Amino acid sequence: MPLPTEPPFRRIAAEIGGRISRGELAPGDRVPSTRQIAREYGVALATATKALTALRLEGLVEARPRVGTVVAGEAGTRANMSATPAAAAPARDLTRERIIRAAIEIADAEGLAALSMRGVAARLGVAAMSPYRYITSKDDLVLLMADTAFGEETYPDEPPEGWRARLELGARTFWALFRRHPWLAQLSPLTRPLLLPNLIVHAEWLLSALDGHGLDPVAMFDLHVVFYSYIEGLAVNLEREAQAASATGMSDDQWMDGQGSSLQAIALSGRYPVFNKVLAAFEAQGGYDLHLDALFELGLRSLLDGFAARLGDEGGCGAESEVGARATPRVG
Repeated sequence: MPLPTEPPFRRIAAEIGGRISRGELAPGDRVPSTRQIAREYGVALATATKALTALRLEGLVEARPRVGTVVAGEAGTRANMSATPAAAAPARDLTRERIIRAAIEIADAEGLAALSMRGVAARLGVAAMSPYRYITSKDDLVLLMADTAFGEETYPDEPPEGWRARLELGARTFWALFRRHPWLAQLSPLTRPLLLPNLIVHAEWLLSALDGHGLDPVAMFDLHVVFYSYIEGLAVNLEREAQAASATGMSDDQWMDGQGSSLQAIALSGRYPVFNKVLAAFEAQGGYDLHLDALFELGLRSLLDGFAARLGDEGGCGAESEVGARATPRVG
């Protein structure tokens, strides 16, 4: 009678655990992401997620938002892949809220593509089908995750004075949420909006800032859509940045360092004189750093200046409000 085959995720977890035990991966080092595991071992993302979850349950690794999965502080002294997760939560303690929060943690650390119902169950230490007693599908889970995430920030009962200050506060609130949960910007196109109660809270705040300034409903809603799409459009790059770093294993600076030959070919072609002039200026001053937070601030000021022209300069065009004077929140 043939012996039962070890599940692929167990084999992968054992190999990574062995590297940790031997000191090849030290505390704080990043371990392969779900995408890297899937590519290297030729398995599905769900299998890769289960492997990382098994390592988490062993206490060998931990997920850090915007960083990924890293070796836990004392992981090297605790490696024991034959142990069972004695601390796993019994199914009777499972709740919808715990499922949603575990799913958010996975998406924050590994990206939305790494999310699966089985992965969530493994992270919580319950049977694979247990989450389905509370949430019917992954699609429903993602909507619940988004509604929960958008509900993490609220607005003051007494809004700041002037439409500009209100819009600035709304913009920075959105940006903080997208920074904390980059996958939020990936969920749906503008033409198919998410009708989530906690997202409508933010829409209500933005629309109320534009209300009462002589705009008809279509114009008011159009400006609201433009405003939201600017923030979401820039925030899309937060997740793409993490995906690119995970897929290539290189930081942005390392990737740019490898583009020298391509830039040289563009410069030698003579077809892009202004582009070349800008690149030469960057080289003379030591380079150019692209910071999404700085771009967010530049775009926000420009957008609000344009709104001021549309609204007849009500709210103080060009005068930075008290809200605008504060630094953009850095989350994650």
